[in-house]
Amino acid sequence: MAFKKGDFLLIDYVAEVKETGKVFDTTKEDIARKERLELREVYEPKLVVVGEGWVLKALDESLTKLSLKKPETIEISPAEAFGPRNPEKVKMISLRKLREKGIAPRLGMQVEYDRKLATVRAVGGGRVQLDFNPPLAGKTLVYAVTAVKKLRTRAERFMALIHRRIPAVEVSKFNIQPTRTSVSIELPEEAFYIEGIQLAKRGIAEDIRKTVPRISKVEFIEAFAFGAKE
Repeated sequence: MAFKKGDFLLIDYVAEVKETGKVFDTTKEDIARKERLELREVYEPKLVVVGEGWVLKALDESLTKLSLKKPETIEISPAEAFGPRNPEKVKMISLRKLREKGIAPRLGMQVEYDRKLATVRAVGGGRVQLDFNPPLAGKTLVYAVTAVKKLRTRAERFMALIHRRIPAVEVSKFNIQPTRTSVSIELPEEAFYIEGIQLAKRGIAEDIRKTVPRISKVEFIEAFAFGAKE
């Protein structure tokens, strides 16, 4: 069964650089630990809405060719991924200038310089080589991907969109009351104090507007409950 634009999918994947076999991203915690990746708080199948650009465009387009629970390998050329490496984006910077900005450069670390992200490629002789190319520029990427579930009901979709933005709170604690054209979301008190909660709520509202047909209003409710007074 092929998927189509607008379908809600949960996908598992392992992504590696073809030239080296190095894994750079995955939804699986055991593989992340084995490959010594920087660990995230949550490892689980990733929510994607086909055609919304939540993953690389070439990967997004390939999702329509998947079948449920059937592993597939998707190869993405440099041109379709992060583009070719540009030698002109590799700069030599004075070590003193970096230290003045509070940066103690180490080989391989990511730094921000002149409002741009760069990778430290070399340090020596009082100079630092900064590479302003995306870290995966010029690389062929290989994704081993499986669509593990298709979300078919509006309730499942609302819950997945909330969890995408507020993964630290168990989604079952949110009280979701949809109508044909609107949805009301009551937040549990533990969500009130999460850093960036207002941006998360705005993100949820935008995600719902874009991906759930006919919804024209999203309402958030934050209520404090007190026990009865004696």
